[in-house]
Amino acid sequence: MDEDLESVVVHWRPGCPYRKKLRLQLRFTGLRYTEVNIWKDSEAAAYVRSVADGNETVPTVRVAGTALVNPSLRQLLAAVRTHAPHAL
Repeated sequence: MDEDLESVVVHWRPGCPYRKKLRLQLRFTGLRYTEVNIWKDSEAAAYVRSVADGNETVPTVRVAGTALVNPSLRQLLAAVRTHAPHAL
């Protein structure tokens, strides 16, 4: 997997309106990221539960090892600028 894509990972599940909103907003940023469906990846689901108080709250975004649970676009981009500026 490309290093840039590994730096920003969006964990999601089908039907989540918050993920749909974030995905639409991300389209216009040029941010390079990868998406992981937690209903198809048990390790990803376990990761989300580990950072979201035992819940499968999505979107949960991992930015170079830093977890953001249901972040706003502003919060996500701030984390990327701090932890993974090469992904922009």
